[in-house]
Amino acid sequence: MLKNILLISVFTIVGLFSSSAFSVVCPGKFPNPVTDICWKCMFPIFIGPAGVTNGEVPTGEVPPPVCTCPAPPPVFIRFGVGISFWEPARMAEVVRSPMCSPSLGGTKLGEFSLNATQGSNSKGSTDVDDNMAFYHVHWFTYPLLSWVGSAITQGACMSTETLDLTAMSELDPTWSDDELTFFLNPEAVLFANPISIAACAADAVSASVSNFGLDPLFWCSGSAGPVYPLTGQISGNFSAVDSSALEVHRFAYKLHRAGLAMDTSTYAAMCMPIPQPIIRKRQYKQNMVYPVPNPAWGTGFGQTSTIWGVGKEFPYRGEDYAYLIWRKRMCCAF
Repeated sequence: MLKNILLISVFTIVGLFSSSAFSVVCPGKFPNPVTDICWKCMFPIFIGPAGVTNGEVPTGEVPPPVCTCPAPPPVFIRFGVGISFWEPARMAEVVRSPMCSPSLGGTKLGEFSLNATQGSNSKGSTDVDDNMAFYHVHWFTYPLLSWVGSAITQGACMSTETLDLTAMSELDPTWSDDELTFFLNPEAVLFANPISIAACAADAVSASVSNFGLDPLFWCSGSAGPVYPLTGQISGNFSAVDSSALEVHRFAYKLHRAGLAMDTSTYAAMCMPIPQPIIRKRQYKQNMVYPVPNPAWGTGFGQTSTIWGVGKEFPYRGEDYAYLIWRKRMCCAF
């Protein structure tokens, strides 16, 4: 009898710990649109050459005062006013547990797939070979300005996008295989040399000083590390914040290469988005919304996390992350 009571007690305790552990496998919370969003990241806003910068240095082209776009007959050509602004258009999640969605309140996106590699984060080991990590990435269409009824997107630059899960690395076999992803980006072999790696120092300086890296150095992600290979494997994982930001950069680049992300920030894309197989780093900035929101400012790809990344991870266990992706938009408003 006593033996049975002890066994029941043991199983009860194990069950409690198991349920507690299961409850934190997929933590998360919905972003608060008031307190978690970097609303000043919409700036600079330009209407023709006249702009409101809100203290941020403008990057890229300034829209023309007058622009034209093709139109169906009998008009053929429409005249408009050039507008540029930053829109919160995407949400990127960087997670260790497959199918876990922290930005949807810790929801599981589906059943665990046997083909999905389990994420890991061995940061903190004294063995360099053990400082490896692997994360999965989810990419959502997240038209926040349309939801809040912004006059910019509803009138001047109409956006018909809705909330949608655009891509997830669990369904991509190349995300966990460096050799397989080589077929998507064979040029990676050109940058696996000391000269190309040393050039990334200039990209890190630019990202730290001006918030954006250098677009000609497209194989670099500033202080976060190299962009290639376009997989979830991270070597030298000494900062989970930097590693998560690097994963966002890699996944965004991969979507551009696959034709699922477009150029929205140049003169050529004023009438409609166009393909951009090599990502322009100055088209994107991000602000963390989970686990610790960072509404103070948006960070470009490769910017050092020395200041903004403080207190954004657990020193031992690591963390899952969610970033609101701000995309520069230049359009011809009719």
